[in-house]
Amino acid sequence: MTAALLQRYPVDVLHRPERQVPPPGALEMPWHRIRAVCRLPGGWQRWRLRRALPAIHRLGERLSALGDVALDAYIESLRDRLLAEGLSPRLSREAFATVREVAWRELGMAHHDVQLMGGLALLEGKVAEMPTGEGKTLTATLPAATAALAGVPVHVVTVNDYLAGRDAQAMTPIYARLGLTVGVVTHERSPRQRRAAYAADITYCTNKELVFDYLRDGRELGSECTPLQAHAASLRGALDQHRLLLRGLHFAIVDEADSVMLDEARTPLILSGPDEGEPLDIALIDEVLTLSERYREGEDFVRESGRLHLTEAGKVRLVEQAERRLAAQGERSGWLGKARREWLLQQALVARHQFQRDRHYLVRDGQVQIIDEHTGRVLADRRWERGLQQMVERLEGCRPSEPNRTLARLTYQRFFRRYQHLSGMTGTACEVRGELWWTYRLRVVSIPPHRPSRRRHLGVHAFDDDDGRWQWVAERAAQLAARRRPVLIATASLADSEVLSRRLEARGLEHAVLNARQDAEEAATVARAGCAGAITVATSMAGRGTDIALDEEAREAGGLHVIIAGRHDASRIDRQIAGRCARQGDPGSVEYALSDTDPLLDELAGWQRHIGPLPVRLSRAQRQRERRHARERARLLDADWRENELLGFSGKTE
Repeated sequence: MTAALLQRYPVDVLHRPERQVPPPGALEMPWHRIRAVCRLPGGWQRWRLRRALPAIHRLGERLSALGDVALDAYIESLRDRLLAEGLSPRLSREAFATVREVAWRELGMAHHDVQLMGGLALLEGKVAEMPTGEGKTLTATLPAATAALAGVPVHVVTVNDYLAGRDAQAMTPIYARLGLTVGVVTHERSPRQRRAAYAADITYCTNKELVFDYLRDGRELGSECTPLQAHAASLRGALDQHRLLLRGLHFAIVDEADSVMLDEARTPLILSGPDEGEPLDIALIDEVLTLSERYREGEDFVRESGRLHLTEAGKVRLVEQAERRLAAQGERSGWLGKARREWLLQQALVARHQFQRDRHYLVRDGQVQIIDEHTGRVLADRRWERGLQQMVERLEGCRPSEPNRTLARLTYQRFFRRYQHLSGMTGTACEVRGELWWTYRLRVVSIPPHRPSRRRHLGVHAFDDDDGRWQWVAERAAQLAARRRPVLIATASLADSEVLSRRLEARGLEHAVLNARQDAEEAATVARAGCAGAITVATSMAGRGTDIALDEEAREAGGLHVIIAGRHDASRIDRQIAGRCARQGDPGSVEYALSDTDPLLDELAGWQRHIGPLPVRLSRAQRQRERRHARERARLLDADWRENELLGFSGKTE
């Protein structure tokens, strides 16, 4: 087991142990790059994990013969030994056998061999790639309970509040029988409730809430960053330790690790507060928006790698217009300064030409609410920075919100690297195993399925425009529903899901829609999606992590059929969506419906956009977007390292 687990750390809000990871030196970087592209043979890694299974099963046979009273006494003995000796391989296998027996007695669920292998990989600090539907929630109980029995606080990190609450509630009987406490941190929890949840042995939380709570603690601590300084500040009354939430970063299991650690890691998380500086200049925002309306793509600005840039002609035009405004308004004009006016205009161009309603945001109750591009959910309490939020609000005719200022910022890369022990699980990691090593020093272990997959791939259907695609999708859904097969249609955006919904309504087809507008009904919608003849339209990541359970009629009809209406930003996401069908040995099938108007094709240069079959072009565009996103994450990590070097003397960089 990892050395970090064998070290004993005090557990309280003032000691707050975490790992400080310096950026690699010039000689280390080539070595880590080589290790990122080289990997251990998958068969050898699986053989290592399988080697521990016979011992776990032998121990399990002995435990199954014990009565309830004897088992409880054995659990107490095991906990004492784990607290005294730490997580040795022998005691870890013993703990796994105990958790497995408790799961069977409390829930009627015994961990399969592949789940035991996944749990061992997590305990070793790796990313376990387990096919969708293999029971990752139950798998996580093995390392989580083992570490908690050894006195190590555990964070189980999920992608949304619903999954955090569901998983904690479902697994609590196991933990309670083991004498462990469970806490849940969701968006609506108060500081008092959060503090109690983090004080539990095992805490289920979302990645965003966890990082923001960490940043809030950083604001409370200020410069008192070491345990000794924090204790001294607490004694002299300068620090109220009862306002702190976390007890350090000990042991994390990240569910959907590729989504959290990579897809959501292209931008830092920013803790903001009201800006008490200059008041919002609505007149200037209106002026810039009016000016941006006259700028033409290709002439005044261009799109490059998903970003908007002013051309030289656009910059010259801006200078001329700024001079006229300066002459009219004087030196108090907001147009002073070349960099400031170019930045303002670029923000206005992004608001007008790049952000699309019902794709990047929606308007609800007179407010502009951001849609999380990774989960498809509304981020009701989040705002864009530096006037962009107010520009979008003005374009939509909404009342401008008050501007915020940045209080603290932190990237996922830097945050998760601070855990003493970090691991993850997901159904799609092999494509990004190199980046996971380079960024987080995490190896990927592919775990085989418990039962062979019965998923059938029925091919790709290409269309010249969206109209043809949606017509075919509606017809296909009607055919399958008539045969009593449930159908899941995955769209790339909220707008696409609503266009398709109208097509289905026109045909008189009863269906459910799961997107940012209906996020509150997610659990109920997913629960009905496996019923015979059900049609469900969902944005790409809606319902991720939730099983679609088939009823017997649907299973006999051929299982769930998935239609992926367009390629997504990464092939991993397509594979994740395809994995919604044919889980755990059930039948199922998947096919694609692609359009030549797919926005993903914007990644390609002019001639590349039109050369070759549509599926080939979309695959090429998808790879380019994956590489661009990887470069963005690498640049962000490099900037983090540089910032850490520049500000390292202060001990604080958030």
